Amino acid sequence: MSVSEDLKKLADRAQEAEEHAAAAATQARSDLQKTMSEVHASAEAHAKRLQAEAQAASSDAADTWNDVQLSWNAHVLKVRSDLGRLKAEIGAQASADEADMAEANAELAIDFAYSAIEEAEYAVLDAILARRDAKAAEVTADR
Repeated sequence: MSVSEDLKKLADRAQEAEEHAAAAATQARSDLQKTMSEVHASAEAHAKRLQAEAQAASSDAADTWNDVQLSWNAHVLKVRSDLGRLKAEIGAQASADEADMAEANAELAIDFAYSAIEEAEYAVLDAILARRDAKAAEVTADR
């Protein structure tokens, strides 16, 4: 798969996330929880694939993205743990505060994803330029 195709896949996944969010407003609680479980399982599987790929690669870029992934995973686990702890300690009176915290976490995740998409776009363009330069160098060397 080319990097342009990877970028398209990323855009499609962002569209799917937007559709899930829009549908959530009208979904029954059980349906929403099912969707959340499916998305969570997919995210976990993707994170495991990323870690395996980063461990297999030896480039500095892979090491950097592995560090970002590990940091993000730690953040997600902490937020989930904090939310779980809050649910147990606070109870129903603080559900609005809990929702605010969940929304703030969602906004941070969206900001992180937005930044990741911009970085992915830059990396795709850089890869295309590098491939173009490599082909031009090949042509020059053949002369």
